[in-house]
Amino acid sequence: MDTTVVYGAPAKEYSEDSRKFWQAVRNGEIIIIASDVLADEIKRAPQRVRELYRMIPESQIERIESTDESDALAKRYIAEGVVGETHFEDCQHIALATIHKADALVSWNFGDIVYRRAGYNDVNEKLGYPRIKIQKPNQSEGTNDET
Repeated sequence: MDTTVVYGAPAKEYSEDSRKFWQAVRNGEIIIIASDVLADEIKRAPQRVRELYRMIPESQIERIESTDESDALAKRYIAEGVVGETHFEDCQHIALATIHKADALVSWNFGDIVYRRAGYNDVNEKLGYPRIKIQKPNQSEGTNDET
């Protein structure tokens, strides 16, 4: 997941979908892949966001670290014009999820992540990486619509 999943949890427009997502995490149905990028973003977040993140059961977290490979892939998304240079952290989330073969990257960031999934996956395919499912937390398993 990216940081918007934590930020968006209390937002009124996402509250029901976020509640279901976080309940699935607590029930052991979802393992969160937590990167050093996510941890750094959480450190800079408001207290309520840090508290929600700390509530994730340790048994539901797989911790990963950025590498030269993931940074190079993130930079390639930018070089290929998927997003601009100011979205490097977003690209790192996607690169790490791709390289670690996550089942999906979950995000409430529609403009820079969810709705640009075709661009990220075009770059992945061009470089020999697998396609990554990028979806909103409210999408059912197995869906990856382009809207």
